[in-house]
Amino acid sequence: MPAQSPVGVPGGQSSPRFRGVGECLSGRSVRLVLGVLVLQTAFVLSCVGAFRDPVPHRVPLAVTAPTTRIADDAFYQLALLPGEPVDPLRVADEAAALDRIHGREVDGALVLSRSGTADLLLVASGAGPLLAEELARHVTTAERHQGRTVRVRDVVPVAPGDKRLLSSFSLVVGWCAGGVLSASAQAYGARRRRPAGPRASAAMGVQLMYSVLAGLLGVLVARTLLDAVPGNFWALWALGSLLVLTVGTLTLALYEWAGAPGIGLALLLVAVLGVPSAGGVYPTELLPPFWRAVGPSLPPGAGLDAVDSIAYFRGAGAGGPLWTLLAWAGGAVVVLLGGVLVSRSRPPAARVTRRP
Repeated sequence: MPAQSPVGVPGGQSSPRFRGVGECLSGRSVRLVLGVLVLQTAFVLSCVGAFRDPVPHRVPLAVTAPTTRIADDAFYQLALLPGEPVDPLRVADEAAALDRIHGREVDGALVLSRSGTADLLLVASGAGPLLAEELARHVTTAERHQGRTVRVRDVVPVAPGDKRLLSSFSLVVGWCAGGVLSASAQAYGARRRRPAGPRASAAMGVQLMYSVLAGLLGVLVARTLLDAVPGNFWALWALGSLLVLTVGTLTLALYEWAGAPGIGLALLLVAVLGVPSAGGVYPTELLPPFWRAVGPSLPPGAGLDAVDSIAYFRGAGAGGPLWTLLAWAGGAVVVLLGGVLVSRSRPPAARVTRRP
């Protein structure tokens, strides 16, 4: 006796509506949705953990004093502050202190008066307005214990359109998001139909062109159109292109090795760990120990540090972050080429076309 067809569906074929439900409830779809849920929860945990209790820790502070006794008293009171919020170091005079600030060697300078008890604190809100505020608060406390007063002067103010450095942070986050999304679009578009070598070469070529264009458009919007992020146009363009290329190449490399989970790993590094530890409103010195330790070594943190250096310090201090981005980009290229070589070394029968 022939099998009966489902009601209303001739030939025993399932309804397209039921087929769609089956695809949505397939094991692979459920695993992908659960993976996204894990990443989302981890992102919330990372952001809340990084930003819930900003406390300064060993912020570099230059101190200049007319006599050794005054300097010793100042260092003693600063050392008594709970939690070690500042890390004082002595410099010769105010000019030397300014050089240290503009060179991004210190985040502020306490200039002790030669006569009287009214001192001067130099801060650089371009390195973080909240950092400057916290520095002023703790130095004022230490000065009060000595019976001294202090006035604050901002020697590197932020641009009017970059309050709290939010515009700079948003620019970096946009560049990082573009790198992940462009690489993911290529990975899912190719679906591994082409051989590994041509696929990787084509993907890198497209990613390079995308990165140059994304870097340019980011600077045009944030600097030229909205007048929010200051700094040298060409330097910001080059930095943005490098940041997008670094994140995109990293995503492609992880996808080449692991497929769709590789994109999840890229999001873990860039979004879940990288974005909160970059700080944004809260500079690295205000973050808890874990995020303070990993932030400068991840692409978003290195990118934001370099943007701030270009925008407010004429590139001073950008060398380290640039080398960090180049190291990530170079490592990603090595991993990507390694994946190609492994794929080529497999026997033809062992090469299975994997869908993302």
